[in-house]
Amino acid sequence: MSLLAVPDRALVTVSGEPAVAFLQALITTDLVLLAADEVRPGALLTPQGKILFDFLVSRTESGLRLETDADQAPALLKRLTLYKLRAPITLSLDADTDVAVSFEPVEGALRDVRFATSGAPIFRIYGVKGVDDVEGRIDAARIAAGIAVSGADYVLQDAFPHDILLDKNGGLSFRKGCYVGQEVVSRMQHRGTARRRVVTVEGVSDLPASGTAITVGGKAIGTLGSVAGHTGLAIVRIDKVGEALARGTDILAGEVKVALALPAWTGLAFPVPLPDATPETSEAGA
Repeated sequence: MSLLAVPDRALVTVSGEPAVAFLQALITTDLVLLAADEVRPGALLTPQGKILFDFLVSRTESGLRLETDADQAPALLKRLTLYKLRAPITLSLDADTDVAVSFEPVEGALRDVRFATSGAPIFRIYGVKGVDDVEGRIDAARIAAGIAVSGADYVLQDAFPHDILLDKNGGLSFRKGCYVGQEVVSRMQHRGTARRRVVTVEGVSDLPASGTAITVGGKAIGTLGSVAGHTGLAIVRIDKVGEALARGTDILAGEVKVALALPAWTGLAFPVPLPDATPETSEAGA
């Protein structure tokens, strides 16, 4: 099978004996669980718990690599440098190494945990050229699996890790020690207050452009992200979706009627609203 190129990506490498300990105290991913043959999603958060940078993290012979959008890589490197202080590590930016994916295991490829979790495996390969993805197979697979990415599906510094399902796909730890923003996301987890989630979107016709509001009764409950014909992704208020489903109210993306579904691999379900309270009809003394 041909390898498919993933354009506009760059690598930030963290080298040196303390590389794992350095990143373990900063990012959402539990690096103790990171196997040598896989890549895991992760994020560096703001102190308020929102995603400042997103990336895929994997091991190298000398440390770790963070694969991210080429546009945000320099800023990610700069931010990590601020945290470096006197740590005996080397941080560097590699914008020249090619990134490719395969839908089948090949020599040197790393299993993408996001897709493995969803049951539709994809593998990433570094330093090997791929052909152009003219059929949009990578995005189609990502949409089908319910995997959101920054830029296409959400704006950095505007989403919590729960919003993009990092708590379900190996990108967010609640068991390791403290990291930037950890207190906020842990509170969301333990209080069950995460109400915005990625959903798959199926339209009765072609969906409108990314950025279009998802509405119920004229009120916005989320925003359409990646789009491929009739299908797409959106981040929505799942409690509002549950209310709409219970009432049989249409959900729209622009003017297009849509059906929303939480990815099956998450184990999540739309909340079922409590029945409306009804006044007592019995009279005192009856």
